[in-house]
Amino acid sequence: MAEPRIDVVGVGNAIVDVISEVGDDFIDAHGLVKHSMTLIDLERADHLGDAMPPGIVASGGSAANTVVGVACFGGTAAYLGVVGDDDLGEAFRRDLREAGVGFDVPGRPDALPTARCLIQVTPDAQRTLNTYLGVSAHLGPDDIDRDLVAAASHLYCEGYLWDMEPAKAAIRLAMDVARDAGRTVSLTLSDSFCVDRHRDEWRELLADRVDVVFGNADELRSLYEVDDLDVAAEAVAEDVDVAFVTLGKAGSMVVAGGDRVHVVADELEHGVVDTTGAGDLYASGVLAGLSRGASLEHAARLGSVAAAEIISHLGARPEADLVAIADRLLA
Repeated sequence: MAEPRIDVVGVGNAIVDVISEVGDDFIDAHGLVKHSMTLIDLERADHLGDAMPPGIVASGGSAANTVVGVACFGGTAAYLGVVGDDDLGEAFRRDLREAGVGFDVPGRPDALPTARCLIQVTPDAQRTLNTYLGVSAHLGPDDIDRDLVAAASHLYCEGYLWDMEPAKAAIRLAMDVARDAGRTVSLTLSDSFCVDRHRDEWRELLADRVDVVFGNADELRSLYEVDDLDVAAEAVAEDVDVAFVTLGKAGSMVVAGGDRVHVVADELEHGVVDTTGAGDLYASGVLAGLSRGASLEHAARLGSVAAAEIISHLGARPEADLVAIADRLLA
């Protein structure tokens, strides 16, 4: 078995984020489901985009945020996703490359537009996501670079992508390639609504193809249809080798067989401004740590550091030196 030449390859939606700060009255006026991700069509995306106050535009996508975070920790990362042959697609490609992430996928001509996620951040720092998937949801098996997947120590797959049959086939293929190459396969549960839509398929996927799962407490409880997190932890321990479960202000919990490791939450001096991308960056710290042979606890601490940085400002990409912050907080 060849030595891996890259730390992490992510597979997910290639999305450009549009982020605005709004009041709760905006959420109510537009019939939005607060603190959730809702899939919308192009007409709805145009309507909401026109109604939102000025904000920031930045490349996003859950797994893309994660691989950028890995690169910010000094790791090597690449991405597999689909963009349109348009300005947003070029912006997404440029942003990933500037962050040090390999992304050599050309825009699809004469196709749907590049995906966009309209994110409303309320005064309580919670975010509401409304996503037009565009061409990103049409990733299929032919878009999986088998050599790239086989060369990566970790494959990281985004649950948000699991809404189209070709994308499901692409993820299954990537997982099979990674496992055949002796690599580690990870899946993020992404959102409680995703879990509700795909629970049965994901339970089967975890048992057959996944080594590491990422999710928050609500997602894990929903996956196993239980109210008690301890019961959900016991269930996930039967399906995967390791689960990293985020607990908000309470930090996170690592589930590995019968072991439970609790890790405190970190917070920077700016406090909590915007929770967009917190789970994505937590996963980046974990994967960066694991790729360097860190213990499960230390990897989770790196995840906590990355999450603390991302919630201290608007946007889902790091603005500060994650290595320096980790050295300071973990000293």
